[in-house]
Amino acid sequence: MPAPGGARAVARCDMLGVSPYTDMKDGLYRGWLSPAYRAAQEVVTGWMEEAGMTTRRDAATNLIGRYEGLNPGPALLIGSHIDSVRDGGRYDGPLGVMLGVECVATLHAATRRMPFPIEVIAFGDEEGSRFPAAMLTSRAAAGTLAEMPDMADAQGTPLALALASFGTAPERLADARHAPALAYLEAHIEQGPALETEGLALGVVTGIAAQLRLRLVLEGRAGHAGTTAMPLRRDALAAAAEIVLEVERVGRDRPDELVATVGTLEVEPGAANVIPGRVTLSLDIRALDPALRDLAAQAILDEADAIAARRLVTIRTLPIHDLPASPCDPRLTRILTEALIAAGHPPRRLASGAGHDAMAMAALCPTAMLFVRCRGGLSHNPAEHVEVVDVEAALAVMLGFIDRLEAVHV
Repeated sequence: MPAPGGARAVARCDMLGVSPYTDMKDGLYRGWLSPAYRAAQEVVTGWMEEAGMTTRRDAATNLIGRYEGLNPGPALLIGSHIDSVRDGGRYDGPLGVMLGVECVATLHAATRRMPFPIEVIAFGDEEGSRFPAAMLTSRAAAGTLAEMPDMADAQGTPLALALASFGTAPERLADARHAPALAYLEAHIEQGPALETEGLALGVVTGIAAQLRLRLVLEGRAGHAGTTAMPLRRDALAAAAEIVLEVERVGRDRPDELVATVGTLEVEPGAANVIPGRVTLSLDIRALDPALRDLAAQAILDEADAIAARRLVTIRTLPIHDLPASPCDPRLTRILTEALIAAGHPPRRLASGAGHDAMAMAALCPTAMLFVRCRGGLSHNPAEHVEVVDVEAALAVMLGFIDRLEAVHV
């Protein structure tokens, strides 16, 4: 089946990279429940309907387009997210949504219906870049979202208020639990250099690494930078600096599959002439082997405690999220690999170090993922780039996957 919609998918991602679909003046940032997020939902709704779908928004604000099948029953879900990190790229997330729309548009143009319905889902906050938690909306759809914590964004806007502007509330997020589904398919840029290094356009994902994200709060004592002698200081930032280097050391000393990152530092009171009295830092640790991840995390936290004690600084560790490793379904992975080979591509398989909505959706139904080569392996960066020919190839493989799923569907 031809795949003419790849160029349109890329063009639509590019369109979503500029005003009014960004909350940044000179760059892309589309936070969940923001004005830019609302604008993006509205235009994607139109594209879904043009492709032959009916649309709705669930209680977690996920946008869902539905293409009815010949028979009722569980649907094939195709999705990704439409939020972005601050100063991010145009294809991380939206490309998977646009490819889902193009799969349905291709079927609709050929007046084809599958034995099963197809739903394309645009999730809301995979990145967790506005509120301090990630994948809330896909976890809500999967039915695994626990009691919602009381949280606010960096400007102090409570989550409850932001949700109210979309006609829902924290206590209603559980209502977004999706009905049992046939399978979940997600296409995504690789966010790494493996495919490009090997000269390959596409790869089939075998699984997603386990993730642990924590917040560490260091409390020292603020004081005048000019009058407090060095031996008397309880500098929270100096302690944090040691911890950052320890995180890097642990990450480098472990096997290559493990990564450890401090991505944010919040320094208080944040004045040039004041010794920092409080520092909050993020800690993100990932590995395909959850035991390896947990051992590394404990090593970091043990050393952080020792650093804090030596510097007379207190430390608190607050959990943000703990996501288990998520292997893709072997049967669906085989079907997707067959579609890859049939489209003329080598059967490359690889794991994902980055998290995706697929890892949340695995609690609802079997999952499969397709990676698309991205230039330089860059992601979460304005230089993020995909080639149209690669996206055309991804669409052809996804359509081949749907065809094969039809053949084995009972």
